[in-house]
Amino acid sequence: MAVDELDTRILRLLIEQPRTSVREYARLLGIARGTLQARLDRLERDGVITGTGPSLSPAALGHPVLAFVHVEVTQGHLDEVGDALAAVPEIIEAFSITGGGDLLTRVAARDAGHLEDVIQRLIQIPGVVRTRTEVALRERVPHRLLPLVESVGRAAAKRD
Repeated sequence: MAVDELDTRILRLLIEQPRTSVREYARLLGIARGTLQARLDRLERDGVITGTGPSLSPAALGHPVLAFVHVEVTQGHLDEVGDALAAVPEIIEAFSITGGGDLLTRVAARDAGHLEDVIQRLIQIPGVVRTRTEVALRERVPHRLLPLVESVGRAAAKRD
């Protein structure tokens, strides 16, 4: 999917001003509302824009402890374990990975004791062999996509 310079400007506005109306985005970009809507529809259809909900803070929801839990799985049980992980509310993301372990989860917990309870729950899932946990101390680079969007836009501009 090719993202051009206008797409990059649109995505920047969506990231920087997520609560602005489509009409206002079009005004700020100096394009017709219909042009903007067509671009947004295409970006959604192509999977570039995957959601429009708010960003939430697990810490503000009473879960300030962030840990990354590597889960080693018995061969042939990855799908079943993945489905079981989806039933654990404290797991906010899970990925199949290469290297040490089979799955990497991001876990939000109220405190160290709660984190231990979550890990104990994971160990009880059929197909889980072992876990390894790393606790995050401080976020150094928050989740972001704008630098990537800008890089893609610059590369597209060079191709044109």
